[in-house]
Amino acid sequence: MIETITEFTGDLSGFLWNNYLTLLILLGTGLYLTLRLGFVQLGGFRHSWVLISGRLSHKTDQGQVSHFQALSTALSATVGTGNIAGVATAISLGGPGALFWMWVTAFLGMATKFAESTLALKFREVHEGGVIAGGPMYTLLHGLKMKRMAALFAVFALIASFGIGNLVQANSVVDGLSYIWPEFKEHGWIMGVVLSVLVGSVILGGIHRIAVVASAIVPVMVFIYVGAALVVLIINAAEIPAALYTIFNLALNPWAAGGAAVGEAIRWGVARGLFSNEAGLGSSPMAHAAARTSEPVREGLVAMMEPFIDTLIICTMTGLVIVLSGAYQTADEGVVGAALTAYAFSLNLGDIGAMVVGVGLTFFAFSTMIAWSYYGDRCTRFLFGHDAVKVYRIVYTLVIIVGAAVPLNLVWNIADITTILMALPNLLALFLLAGLVKRMKQEYFDKI
Repeated sequence: MIETITEFTGDLSGFLWNNYLTLLILLGTGLYLTLRLGFVQLGGFRHSWVLISGRLSHKTDQGQVSHFQALSTALSATVGTGNIAGVATAISLGGPGALFWMWVTAFLGMATKFAESTLALKFREVHEGGVIAGGPMYTLLHGLKMKRMAALFAVFALIASFGIGNLVQANSVVDGLSYIWPEFKEHGWIMGVVLSVLVGSVILGGIHRIAVVASAIVPVMVFIYVGAALVVLIINAAEIPAALYTIFNLALNPWAAGGAAVGEAIRWGVARGLFSNEAGLGSSPMAHAAARTSEPVREGLVAMMEPFIDTLIICTMTGLVIVLSGAYQTADEGVVGAALTAYAFSLNLGDIGAMVVGVGLTFFAFSTMIAWSYYGDRCTRFLFGHDAVKVYRIVYTLVIIVGAAVPLNLVWNIADITTILMALPNLLALFLLAGLVKRMKQEYFDKI
């Protein structure tokens, strides 16, 4: 039964991702917004850091969390298995050239993040007690009067919360820890129970507790993981130019890699790039909508830094470690995903390297789970009302146990399918409202 479902979801995932129309829609929207917004990634880069520092915050502004807490919550969802397992999967299936296409997706995704989060603030709802509800479903509902499309996004995002934010995370934790302790594979459900209890204790407190926990965990786990990666890069500093040449050559040179190989690099680079930084999915705008600010553009600029931190920094570190070590060529056939990254780190740092990946993955997955639970409960509230949120949170915590035991391929297939299905309604809204975002951006920068 599991094999049949895995095969079916694999075929559907391949159909959705393995065609140039999908790639054109994803990359094309980011390119369109980049040009329409005058390369906001570059022009607003410095101001984004000023906002994140809190120097322009006003406690009297409406909202539930600070700029930094909103960014931390969104980053806790994006900085996760995509940075460890996703990069490894992209390189093992698409070759080193896939990393280049992850960079392209991230750069264009910065404009996409800016637009979708600016709109989320513009069209958010403030409920009784100052509780915020925002995201692409409200942008579609209030900004474009597309009630059915708004509901469609909420349905896909709700399903995705169990795929991207739940099953994948639990599964990858078991996968990474099993590389360090092989016997752990047979008892993965134990880790599922532990994660379920920890996640449940946080998400029952709502966005404020999630934001507080995320803002404490994210900086620490990024510092430790990036620090370990930097040690590997310093050890292999002389080989970095050759590794970069390999990445660019296999991404762009069909004579070096073969036309089919370049196509696979694009496919897996874009797919895993989007999975990692979630630009265009419409997920993180739900967290940014709760930010305490009266200026929607400010939160758009804060959100813009997610792909930069997540993909251009952290994913690059992971990718370079895998390419420099040659792990993608020397690993056994069964060593994939998070296990491949753990293997790459261990080649340079021994058991300590594998431990950093395994433990880091656990924290990454935990933070991603709590952030995605918030996205799911916002969609649940939109579709079924406030009373259904508590039921959703209970079900969400229980599904974590299942995720720790199901096959890796099935989990990734579900994640890929729900990713693209929730992205399409959101990208439609971004395309139709690009003019509004451009005016809001211009008005804001005229004032500062």
